[in-house]
Amino acid sequence: MSATTPLSLLGKVALITGASSGIGAATSVLFAKLGAKLVLNGRQVENLEKTGKDCEKHGSKPLIVPGDVTNEADNVALIQKAVEHFGQLDILVNNAGILSLGTIETTSLKDFDHMMNTNVRSVFHLTSLAVPHLTKTQGNIVNVSSVNGLRSFPGVLAYCVSKSAVDQMTHCVALEMAPKKVRVNCVNPGVIVTELQKRGGLNEEAYAAFLEKSKTTHALGRAGEADEVANAIAFLASDSASFITGVTLPVDGGRHAMCPR
Repeated sequence: MSATTPLSLLGKVALITGASSGIGAATSVLFAKLGAKLVLNGRQVENLEKTGKDCEKHGSKPLIVPGDVTNEADNVALIQKAVEHFGQLDILVNNAGILSLGTIETTSLKDFDHMMNTNVRSVFHLTSLAVPHLTKTQGNIVNVSSVNGLRSFPGVLAYCVSKSAVDQMTHCVALEMAPKKVRVNCVNPGVIVTELQKRGGLNEEAYAAFLEKSKTTHALGRAGEADEVANAIAFLASDSASFITGVTLPVDGGRHAMCPR
């Protein structure tokens, strides 16, 4: 493929979880622009339908499948509906995830289990369900991890553990699926301007201070935007990344390379 070949997902069937907001919504719209056929999943039905309408503006009418990735039956139905509707599956984007604050002293077992079920177990389950279909198309998987999977931060213990697990799962599944020509990669965003931190417990004042601090914790001097992560996901999902598998790609303004000052 020529270095000047435009990025394209034309004709590819892509399933994106957590598509109702943030990185998932941005990725969905970008995939639509690049010609993908879309299956969109999320818990917030109204927001999910809005993402679908945004995709339709670019000529792609998505299949909307609301559901909770921690629910096994929902996941089985999601994969089944995707394949039944489009006849194949080429790309799985495991984007759905949560963040919550907590230390070893304040995180309950219930909180820890909820984090792991949402951020890790669901990725394992959806991947295992999708693999037979991705094998047929020699497709690929892009997991959405975090810089917290690469570096350690206090106050978000369960989140860091969950994202480290996603990174390791990415590496292992990439090696296991390589003989079948199925690529598996992940992106590791830094602080991205979405609702993630607010849903995780920060109020407006604390979130504003958090974004201000990001100017010093990210080498490029700012937090990132959802579209910037979506661009990286699209690249890894495309044929332009045909010789890339098993990578954890920081999309974090250089935060992973920084040391405390």
